[in-house]
Amino acid sequence: QVRLVESGGGLVQPGGSLRLSCVASGISFSLYTVGWYRQAPGKARELVADITSDEITNYADSVKGRFTISRDNAKNTVNLQMNSLKAEDTAVYICNTHWSGINLDFWGQGTQVTVSS
Repeated sequence: QVRLVESGGGLVQPGGSLRLSCVASGISFSLYTVGWYRQAPGKARELVADITSDEITNYADSVKGRFTISRDNAKNTVNLQMNSLKAEDTAVYICNTHWSGINLDFWGQGTQVTVSS
């Protein structure tokens, strides 16, 4: 059974930081591109950042310079360090793994991030 379990969400003030983690099981983690998406109420899901199996990173323009994605294949984990948080970052953050070889995706259940003064 494939499982992606997120943690690290919470309530922070603007300018604060959070670190999200996603631990995967049931897949050959090192073969996948892994990433974080987010979805706010009434808005479409959007890609925040991802990182390929050879550690090439990609970021949404809205988070460049503030967020950093990383992975630890030995721990089957992808992390998202979120700094200088803004109210506009408020959303459910969802972990994703993607295997381009067969266009296969798995998703976690999400963790809530709320940025508010």
